[in-house]
Amino acid sequence: MKEEFKVEIVNPEKSFLVKEDVSEVVVPAYEGEMGILKDHISIISFLKPGIIKILSKSGDNNYYVEDGIVEFKDNNLSILTSSIFNIAEMDKSKKQNLLKQAEIESSKQELNDQTKYLIDQKIEILKTLN
Repeated sequence: MKEEFKVEIVNPEKSFLVKEDVSEVVVPAYEGEMGILKDHISIISFLKPGIIKILSKSGDNNYYVEDGIVEFKDNNLSILTSSIFNIAEMDKSKKQNLLKQAEIESSKQELNDQTKYLIDQKIEILKTLN
């Protein structure tokens, strides 16, 4: 029996990725890292800054994402995000620029607790990538 499902990642510019041979996806949801396999119950959740891990027959991929919405229904996983980068294609200067921007954002005084938490998450993830 086929144990794969379809993943589609969309950002404002284009359909970023479509894969039909995915066996597992791990997403950084607000509730924590969430692993999704074929026949998972239907879900809708928000993404926090982190790494999306896609495991498939055609190869595994890791993507850095800053925000978004994830929906799984009928063995189709849809991820809508405003900011996503393939980690394998990110050069060191891109990672450092993103980290520098996040650190500048973090130093602002008028941040509410939720915004501060998300920026701190972003900084923590970007430091592990550098």
